[in-house]
Amino acid sequence: MYEPVIGTLGYVLSPDRTRVLLVRRDARPNDHHLGKYNGLGGKVRADEDVLSGLTRELREEAGIDCLDVALRGTINWKDFGPDNKSWLGFIFLITRFAGEPFTVNEEGVLGWHRLGTLDTLEMWEGDRFFLPLVFDDDPRIFYGYLPYRNGRPVDWTYRRM
Repeated sequence: MYEPVIGTLGYVLSPDRTRVLLVRRDARPNDHHLGKYNGLGGKVRADEDVLSGLTRELREEAGIDCLDVALRGTINWKDFGPDNKSWLGFIFLITRFAGEPFTVNEEGVLGWHRLGTLDTLEMWEGDRFFLPLVFDDDPRIFYGYLPYRNGRPVDWTYRRM
């Protein structure tokens, strides 16, 4: 039976659209994401839809309110994380927001990073497959499958509709 954890992952663009807000997960020594840069988001609660989950997480993690949000894709991460759980993630691009983003939260340090330098940051290997699709000009949503084994991606497939 397929029972994935449902999650959101949001990438917040700067007003000039040249930088993205990321968190460097460095606050908790036992964090499976320790040392890695990531977008913002988390698990969707049973009493909310994915957009409500995303906007709640960004308020909690970054102190901002999302004003313009676009679903860029979905990813089925099979056997991901310390418990080898499957995750079904909804990937969003936030192009307008209100508020001043936090510089730190309970997971780590938040900072703005140039889009052209994302490949130099320490992140999950699999993120490098889908990040170009988040920021490209193709308006179609992507649907990805990214299985992991022993903490590494073993395949990456996607299609757009």
